[in-house]
Amino acid sequence: MDLATLIGLIGALGFVVMAMVLGGDLGIFFNIPSVLIVFGGSTFVVLMQYPLAQFLGAGKIAGKAFAFKIQSPEELIQKVVEMADAARKGGFLALEEAEIENSFMQKGVDMLVDGHDVEVVRTTMAKDISNTSERHDAGAIIFKSLGDVAPAMGMIGTLIGLVAMLSNMDDPKAIGPAMAVALLTTLYGAMLANIVCLPIAFKLGVRAAEEKLNQCLILDGILGIADGQNPRVIEGVLKGYLAEGKRGSAEEKE
Repeated sequence: MDLATLIGLIGALGFVVMAMVLGGDLGIFFNIPSVLIVFGGSTFVVLMQYPLAQFLGAGKIAGKAFAFKIQSPEELIQKVVEMADAARKGGFLALEEAEIENSFMQKGVDMLVDGHDVEVVRTTMAKDISNTSERHDAGAIIFKSLGDVAPAMGMIGTLIGLVAMLSNMDDPKAIGPAMAVALLTTLYGAMLANIVCLPIAFKLGVRAAEEKLNQCLILDGILGIADGQNPRVIEGVLKGYLAEGKRGSAEEKE
């Protein structure tokens, strides 16, 4: 579970709701027409923009903003160095019994064991990296679009409310509900975009970057093993993927 995402979402919503409660009756901030315009309208506008399968799949991808398990680069480097050492001593077949948690790394090792050419391994794994990145982008862009559309739908609701208000200026009782629609749709649009959709889209981008970094690290490690490089040389190359502070701490541990 990603506590940062969960705490951030609950905290942001909590402070907004607290401000509403302190400002008066919480019920005055709920308006069904505004909900329909912003939440319903935004959903169907974004649905128009993308294929149905991509739209429906965004919900599953959004789960990675809250729960995402990924190995650290340090763990991957250690595993690659172990395999490089084993391959140097016993050949690629020595990797066949290696216990590998990462499926992308396992695919690369299987290709080496099966005797594929280095260029075939490079091309295949690079293509997998590209495809994975595209899948992540396909999910994140849905929430980015929702974040863009929601404030616009809020503005549409505001205009609807203003039209209703201006057309009933002779009836003071109708002005209040119309003004509520005008103001609350803007509020709902801003909240949906800036508290939910855009932060999720940004977090999915962070997750995609983390996974791509790991996959590029693995690819370089697999290619180093395929070229028969010294395990220490491979380790030195792969440490380039770590922040400078972590490189130093890793060297001190050694």
